[in-house]
Amino acid sequence: MKDVTEDHLYLDYFHQNEDCIFPLHTSISLFLLSYCDCKIFKVFLVSPTEIPPDGHLTEVLPEGLEICLIKRCQLPSIIQNCCLPVIVEENGRFCRAGLAVVLRHIIYKTYEVDPSKEDILELLGFKQTCLKACAEVSEWTRLCEISIPQAVENVLGVPLDQQQTIPEEILQFEKKLGEPVRVHNDDKIRRQKVQQQKSFAKNSPNNVSSQEGRLTENLEPAFADMELRVALSKLTLQKTPANVNRESSHIRKMKTSELPLLDHVFAEGLYFTLADAVLFPCIHYFLGFIKKHQDFISRLPLITSWYQRVQEVPGIKQAAVKCNMQFLQHMGPFSKPDDHLQNICTASNEPKEQYEDSRFIGGPRPTMTKLMDRGIEAKFSPHPCPSWALDWTSLPAAVNPGKGKMSGDRALRKQQQLNNLVALVMQLAKPGDMIVDFCSGGGHVGIVLAYILPMSQVVLVENKELSLVRAKERSDELGLKNIWFIQANMDYFKGSFNIGVALHACGVATDMVIERCIKVRAAFVVSPCCYGFIQNTAKFSFPQSSQFKEALSYKEHMVLCRFADQTAVQLPPERRQIGKNCMGLVDLDRAWSVERSNYSVQVISMEPETCSPKNNLIVGVPI
Repeated sequence: MKDVTEDHLYLDYFHQNEDCIFPLHTSISLFLLSYCDCKIFKVFLVSPTEIPPDGHLTEVLPEGLEICLIKRCQLPSIIQNCCLPVIVEENGRFCRAGLAVVLRHIIYKTYEVDPSKEDILELLGFKQTCLKACAEVSEWTRLCEISIPQAVENVLGVPLDQQQTIPEEILQFEKKLGEPVRVHNDDKIRRQKVQQQKSFAKNSPNNVSSQEGRLTENLEPAFADMELRVALSKLTLQKTPANVNRESSHIRKMKTSELPLLDHVFAEGLYFTLADAVLFPCIHYFLGFIKKHQDFISRLPLITSWYQRVQEVPGIKQAAVKCNMQFLQHMGPFSKPDDHLQNICTASNEPKEQYEDSRFIGGPRPTMTKLMDRGIEAKFSPHPCPSWALDWTSLPAAVNPGKGKMSGDRALRKQQQLNNLVALVMQLAKPGDMIVDFCSGGGHVGIVLAYILPMSQVVLVENKELSLVRAKERSDELGLKNIWFIQANMDYFKGSFNIGVALHACGVATDMVIERCIKVRAAFVVSPCCYGFIQNTAKFSFPQSSQFKEALSYKEHMVLCRFADQTAVQLPPERRQIGKNCMGLVDLDRAWSVERSNYSVQVISMEPETCSPKNNLIVGVPI
């Protein structure tokens, strides 16, 4: 066992109902702590107003955890800027916010302290990517982290006799469980499944283990046995499924299109992952609430079967006992999903359909001509300080973006990009201002600002842990005291600030940064990137401004976005210029949209323009 510093875990506490603590993010976090048998965090339950009596919570809190009750006003200042759950390191300058980020960190810390717990690390799935993609861009992460917990909370807040329908989010999960499974060794397992099916008539399933027998209880053995054997081999950390012989030559020669599809065993496919640990408490409380509503139960055969299987996963029963969860048994008999269930999509239909519709062959000229006929052309304001530059030679090495493995040419271009952003921020900043570097990556922008503006407070917000850890190491080397680090999806940062910055925020991340700044009336300096990733989302629809909406359809706007990405230096000059004009038009649409919020907005080109193919800057100042 390794010695570790004590990190603090802060969880919301709104109220409780029998064995369920609200919000469900708290119940989910406590369940995972119990499943991992993780006791390395000091846990704080944060009440918005009054602290409930200790005895009131004793019956529902997991055993063996050090848990304190505090008021929200007692939270450290860095946490005041975040949505809970939050983990804060002992030094108080680095925190992780949001359910998926926090749960992934709990898993990593559990394994770090006790490397023998390989089964815990397996929760992160293939390449450790389970729920790694942020909810803003991943429909699956959004469903697990936000949509289903919120839907279940809403259901639990309404009497059963007033429930008219099953929440769409639950039906989406039912639909997901009925879709074919794809895994990294998909082809191999599907060929083994053919072998299994051919030998099924000759081999009795009576010799399977008792655990495997329980897991197969709700599945048709001829079609599920192979999936279950693979799933169980993972749970027991075996390298290959038990009792599987190499398939015959004619099976090895079968075309992939001829192979049978794989069925779900767990939420993401064959293997038990963090997604199952997140969804299990939610579905448990949901099924417990509607258990007397047999019409609802009968429409969720795949979910109820999944719920029964998860109960048999090693460690789940112990975690449930610690959290005082009483399993529901014998939820059947089950029917097949209703026909209408097959039409449910796991994503919001309109944006997806529109995005797919935008993928057509066509150039930007007709779209640009259509805008020109309405007097709309790319407009670039003059750079207010084109020749300003930091004296990089006089700065410590840890401030310089060239520190590390960055090539000399790339380091020079990065310095030029930073010159542009820092110059514009310095024109806006006042002593005492809080500056937030969104999508901060390794902290190139934030660290420079914290060093040259010691009277300001700088916060780095980034979803990728390794990038933020590198930024903190550079900050520690410099001894900076005016900088904080938050690993979180952008939506989980809720603090007020004065200036927002972002260097090369990809796709709609640019629009999210601008939206956050508008909400708190902050100035912003944003460099967009990855225009081709722009698409309609739950929050944003394109084009955004009234002028562009009157002129262009969504499909035509996507043409501009696609060609805005064609500015690479190896392209012909004429094509790069078309790309630059498309960039200018997309950002002009953004600028005009922001002006409706009583902002003065300019689109500026970096100097020199060769410092980056994505050299636009959008600068906004509240009026």
